[in-house]
Amino acid sequence: MASLAQHVAGLPCPPLSGASRRRPAAPRRPPSALVCGTYALTKEERERERMRQQFDEASERCRTAPMEGVAFSPEDLDTAVESTDIDTEIGSLIKGTVFMTTSNGAYIDIQSKSTAFLPLDEACLLDIDNVEDAGIRPGLVEEFMIIDENPSDETLILSLQAIQQELAWERCRQLQAEDVVATGKVIGGNKGGVVALVEGLKGFVPFSQVSSKSTAEELLGKELPLKFVEVDEEQGRLVLSNRKAMADSQAQLGIGSVVLGTVESLKPYGAFIDIGGINGLLHVSQISHDRVADISTVLQPGDTLKVMILSHDRERGRVSLSTKKLEPTPGDMIRNPKLVFEKADEMAQIFRQRIAQAEAMARADMLRFQPESGLTLSSEGILGPLSSDSPSEDSGEEPTDE
Repeated sequence: MASLAQHVAGLPCPPLSGASRRRPAAPRRPPSALVCGTYALTKEERERERMRQQFDEASERCRTAPMEGVAFSPEDLDTAVESTDIDTEIGSLIKGTVFMTTSNGAYIDIQSKSTAFLPLDEACLLDIDNVEDAGIRPGLVEEFMIIDENPSDETLILSLQAIQQELAWERCRQLQAEDVVATGKVIGGNKGGVVALVEGLKGFVPFSQVSSKSTAEELLGKELPLKFVEVDEEQGRLVLSNRKAMADSQAQLGIGSVVLGTVESLKPYGAFIDIGGINGLLHVSQISHDRVADISTVLQPGDTLKVMILSHDRERGRVSLSTKKLEPTPGDMIRNPKLVFEKADEMAQIFRQRIAQAEAMARADMLRFQPESGLTLSSEGILGPLSSDSPSEDSGEEPTDE
């Protein structure tokens, strides 16, 4: 008689208890793996079955009792968010992190349920094409000012420009109080004057406060030394003066000083020289000891040369210059301008010594008629006190031995 295993070997295996999905047929096992007509599961198959059952149970709980086992309700979550929310009042300062930039601005993470956006025109005091020109890139942590809120989606509108503007006005007030000379770049102009950019702010320089006779077109793009005349943040008025700044600079220029200059323009009567932001005139008669019939044969715009300060009018902002005084020999500016450049400081020293001697001789001549001054002139041309043992010329007395 065939064994029991042989009788049941061809019978189909019933499905596993609880199985609700069709599974691929298990491979046929040898008769030794059969136990009472049911396949024995391996350890891996039992583990997969257990995990499937847990997943089915979890899915059922999510469908029928989603809040079962949760420690707080949706209302509790809203309350917790509200308790950690930030101050979103207009004008408030808030710290945030840039997490995305676009062509129109940047999105800022402010650790709040509210969305925050920095528009392009609020990213900087200057006019820029994209926020990255102002150093705004993902990962940047900065303090922003809340300036508005979009009511449609409650997006907060932020600004860096507002903060920078406050700091710039404060800086200008400080510079005005300290009477400091600042540098401004001319970015525009009209019939009344030019507009200069100082500390990131646009200031107005009336033509009456410009030291040179240049037009707005000629000054466009140039940097000018400026002083603050009026700083009014409430009215948005920033008035500047180039003339006052130039007067301060000129006060530091002594007669006989040698400075480096650049030829700006030529006129029939002389050349205008830029000496570090100050506009000086090198008259045709002060170019050389020899007669100069045509200035363009000696100088050209853009030439660099050394010039001597002859005089300056602080009120009118005018400086008179000379290269004639720096010539080692008459006519060198025409024949050998390079030599004049190299010997300029040496010749200026000689010139100053001659001036000092001439002044000393003039004072000595005056003292001859004023013996009561008690001063005398040495053989080296130096003024000094009379020696105590020298007899007075006008005393009328002979020195006596005691």
